[in-house]
Amino acid sequence: MAASECVMITGSAGMVGASLIDFYCHLLPKEKIIGTWFKPTIDLADITGKCEAIECDVTNANAVFSVINQYRPSRIYHLAAQSYPTVSWQKPVETINTNMNGTINVFESVKKIRESESDYDPMIVVACSSAEYGLSLTPENTPVKEEVPLLPLHPYGVSKVGQDLLSFQYFQNFQIRCIRVRIFNTTGIRKTKDVTSDFVLRAFQVMNGAENIFRVGNLETKRAITDVRDLVSALVLLGDKGTAGEVYNVSGEKVYQVKELIPIIEKEIGMDLNIVADPELFRPSDEPIIFGDSSKLKMDTGWRQQFPLDETIGEMLRYLKQKASTNVPL
Repeated sequence: MAASECVMITGSAGMVGASLIDFYCHLLPKEKIIGTWFKPTIDLADITGKCEAIECDVTNANAVFSVINQYRPSRIYHLAAQSYPTVSWQKPVETINTNMNGTINVFESVKKIRESESDYDPMIVVACSSAEYGLSLTPENTPVKEEVPLLPLHPYGVSKVGQDLLSFQYFQNFQIRCIRVRIFNTTGIRKTKDVTSDFVLRAFQVMNGAENIFRVGNLETKRAITDVRDLVSALVLLGDKGTAGEVYNVSGEKVYQVKELIPIIEKEIGMDLNIVADPELFRPSDEPIIFGDSSKLKMDTGWRQQFPLDETIGEMLRYLKQKASTNVPL
């Protein structure tokens, strides 16, 4: 059975996966989009009906092979991950297992199919992370380029270095085409547990009387922030135009100190927030600045960032309002 013109998205019940499905469902009939999910972080109703949604744990090698072998997608977006740095301190083994062994299972499935069908040649777009850079993310080193040392600061970052290098070696040794995408801070509808989405949710709760204080952690760090729709655009363009085996940064172009998010949110909700520092929101370690150089991505694909942060935050607030109106837990 030859590769079909369908796309497969692992981790489809996450923020990026669901947004990628939104993009593709306008281009392809739903049976051409395969979305695997496990332990969803979004409302499953956001993807069901838009794709062939299949529950599949990427750490289960047989299950991953079964899906890829059945559909033979021409493009695989490998997004499935334990993607929270703070959780990785609590669950380092699960994080390494999901992120590294899950990646092995995707590539091994393609390798196994090739034993009987040598011309099966999908493009695998692998969602890696700026967390791989860690200590290399210093003010004098940013915007950071793809060539700097990978010095991760938490188990999540280590797992992403492993995922990145595993993908590279499958390309080098077995010529399985892949693009490694080091994704910098990205936010948007359905996002949870990053500074922007946490702030937007707390502001939404204050606005609706569920809270009377606005809790914050470290406000001094600096982050370049990308709208998930711009990230999706980058992933698709890289699948189309990226050089197989290469690694690309996807980063916003404007750096915000975390404290600068607050007046943007206050303007969007039309009220001032009572800001209170909460010790529980401070991490053991925090990169002082996360900002990447996306010039390689731009040069190879023509990608440009389109959505400004105030527009992203406004969209996030509208999404929360819509979900609250249908009694979906936020």
